[in-house]
Amino acid sequence: MSPPKRGASARLFTKAQRILPGGVDSPVRAFSAVGGTPPFIRRARGARIMDEDGRSYVDFVMSWGPMIHGHAQPGLTAALADAAARGTSFGAPTSLEVELGLAVRRLMPSVERVRFVSSGTEATMSALRLARAASGRDRVIKFAGCYHGHGDAFLVQAGSGATTLGVPTSPGVSRAVAADTLVARYNDLTSVEKLFRVHRNRVAALIVEPLAGNMGVVPPGPGFLEGLRALCDQHGTILIFDEVISGFRVSPGGAQERFGVRPDLTCLGKIIGGGLPVGAYGGRKDLMEQVAPAGPVYQAGTLSGNPLAMTAGYWALSQLSPALYARLERLGRRLATGLADAARQTGLDLQVNAHGSVLTPFFTAHPVYDYASATRTDTAAYARFFRGMLTRGIYPPPSQFEAWFLSGAHTTRHVDLAIEAARATMRAMRRARLRT
Repeated sequence: MSPPKRGASARLFTKAQRILPGGVDSPVRAFSAVGGTPPFIRRARGARIMDEDGRSYVDFVMSWGPMIHGHAQPGLTAALADAAARGTSFGAPTSLEVELGLAVRRLMPSVERVRFVSSGTEATMSALRLARAASGRDRVIKFAGCYHGHGDAFLVQAGSGATTLGVPTSPGVSRAVAADTLVARYNDLTSVEKLFRVHRNRVAALIVEPLAGNMGVVPPGPGFLEGLRALCDQHGTILIFDEVISGFRVSPGGAQERFGVRPDLTCLGKIIGGGLPVGAYGGRKDLMEQVAPAGPVYQAGTLSGNPLAMTAGYWALSQLSPALYARLERLGRRLATGLADAARQTGLDLQVNAHGSVLTPFFTAHPVYDYASATRTDTAAYARFFRGMLTRGIYPPPSQFEAWFLSGAHTTRHVDLAIEAARATMRAMRRARLRT
């Protein structure tokens, strides 16, 4: 491997823009919301990543969540090397799919049957198709700011990259599809009740992030998830939890275990791929038995159940432990408290929403509890904060509307480095504000 050269990331980004739309393969990577040129990553290990210019960063993106054990863990790389030596894809069943499926069900008992796919978007699209087929209805309730992948039905007031780029409803989504998507307010049961009244007997599914992570981290308020379960039961609607982010991260059984609410269907991703591209949807046996070839609802994928992905997922789930979650909780509290203290010391308005190993600092004086309150935050301040942190060797998400992730590879020292960088960055922001 050749040694890194300064300016390599900038040159690569210029080159990439001549072949990749916007120079990237996923929008938020382009740094549109924070300015500057994205570093092109050369390698990673543990809690650190290194770019093509040779700069090292403490990573709080962690591939947007799946690296709960850290980057390039020796056990995982050894397992992948062994699997690759036996073949990287067969297009045929393997025992790995069975073993990973059983592991998912042990951790998340609501998933009585599971179908592996290749992405979270595939999982949510497939779960919605299943819900429509099983219910004989067409409409779906989602929540403003919750992102469920880039399927047409979900790109209506979506969070994550759609909010970052200011495209909450993407061009190319037909009016007919948009008309079947009903939007409620997160943490507001009254808005959900109203939609059920107006669209009585027409709502196939209600899909929600039980712990929102795509408008930034926004935990559910007391009784919110329980209220959704009760309303779905009352109206014969299928409740879908999108746990692509929260599944196996906030607890071994995901947010549904953490909050004690059982959905009908669950969408999974991130951690069950161990860093490789994997998604899954699963749930009640009577629903999942309607998926082909057991039933008439068609869904297929040549690379679904890919042996490398199944190997990585099984390794990742097998390494989960009470000690890991306890440690992540401690580090998450330390980081959230440190960021809030740094803001107080510098006189900046900051709200830190945190839950276990995920958090988001919002530049605002007001609580953030839904999409509207998230989008009222000072995104320009976050952009300045992001650039300052990057300069100081910390790699946070390049968007105000994303979650920070901790891993088992992070140490107290890594967290303290982030807090020190935040304090220095916020002092510089305050001095700049006083000069203007």
